[in-house]
Amino acid sequence: MEAVLQSLWSGLPVLFLHTITTFLLLGAGVWIYEKVTPYRELELIRQGNLAASITFAGAILGMAIPLAFAMSASVGLLDLAVWGPVTVILQIVAFFFLDMTLKDVSSKIEANDLPSAVIMLAVKLAVGTVTAAAVSG
Repeated sequence: MEAVLQSLWSGLPVLFLHTITTFLLLGAGVWIYEKVTPYRELELIRQGNLAASITFAGAILGMAIPLAFAMSASVGLLDLAVWGPVTVILQIVAFFFLDMTLKDVSSKIEANDLPSAVIMLAVKLAVGTVTAAAVSG
């Protein structure tokens, strides 16, 4: 029992540090994502735009999944701090690639077009899942 408690006390600071760092990276990534997209998801969501909420949820999950894998596979905090931003950048690149491919998907999201939102959700989750696998090696 003593070994278990000793392990707990020595592991808790690492757990808290990695978890807080990961949530900070996620929060920063979501904030940056919301600022660089041509429309303001949070404002649209407050107005009841379902398409914006679907795509924003996809962005959050598309960043959270690889960040969780990066945290799991990291050998230390620096490792997480390096790979975390990469996962965020890949989501932003995916958005702009999809916007070019689907021809003005941004205006479709603003117009509450659900089919466009579902495709964006799928792409964001796919990018997040593949990135998670790549980050975790």
